[in-house]
Amino acid sequence: MINQSHKTQFVAQGYCVVQGLFGPHEVAQYIAHYMPLRKNGSYPGDLSGVNTHSNDPLKAYPRMIHMHRWDDLSLKWVTDSRLDACMTALLGSSPFAVQTMLYFKPPGARGQALHQDNFYLRAQPGTCVAAWMALDDCDEANGCLQVVPSSHDWPLLCSQKADTSVSFTDVTVPIPADAQILPVVMKAGDVLFFNGQIVHGSFPNTTADRFRRSLIGHYIEGQAEKVAQFYHPALRMDGSPLTLDISQGGGTCGVWVEQNGAPVIEMAGMEGIVRKHE
Repeated sequence: MINQSHKTQFVAQGYCVVQGLFGPHEVAQYIAHYMPLRKNGSYPGDLSGVNTHSNDPLKAYPRMIHMHRWDDLSLKWVTDSRLDACMTALLGSSPFAVQTMLYFKPPGARGQALHQDNFYLRAQPGTCVAAWMALDDCDEANGCLQVVPSSHDWPLLCSQKADTSVSFTDVTVPIPADAQILPVVMKAGDVLFFNGQIVHGSFPNTTADRFRRSLIGHYIEGQAEKVAQFYHPALRMDGSPLTLDISQGGGTCGVWVEQNGAPVIEMAGMEGIVRKHE
């Protein structure tokens, strides 16, 4: 599943895509499972509620969070042996699972501003890692992810207010004007693995008739001793819980400054309150 090319890209750029890790019949099973769940009401973790009559597509189809805490299929997916094998190969040890998410992203939905996942998870020591599985073919038109390659080498950046007319979250991080931002075009069943420091976001869904559904697991590296309170309890990849300490937010963060005509990061800021992971 993971070859040398995946490892090289993950180390150098902070992310890699494993194509076809889950088959078409599995993808169809997940869609058939989650779409009725979403339509049938609210669940723990529905922070914004469900309003099927709203003109905002993301209120009619809000994301699900922490489904593995009450849904067996979600628990089986987040601890799937294929995900474990891939992350063990990329990280050097088996990770701990701390979150599941399901994004529906219907036609007309806003995207998400650029951010770093470990701003929310606060894994210590080390960082977090995401397994982002496409349930639909995704591209720029229906709102695929976009990443800043090699930004996993950056520290946590100081956040600033995002444009909520195009992003459903209200914080973002600045990047240099010449930084490369690449779309991650994927097929249903592909899984994108990416480092928790990498700057990433997503495009809005500008199509009239295509969803961009994705099933996401957030993990922390196996040597981590702390994670933010929202992500407790952590699970080993055999599904058994483990006790970790609670990490706190508000630490130092990086700001861009110019040195000798080039942008560099200086640890000169202080983060505010850590938000629940968007």
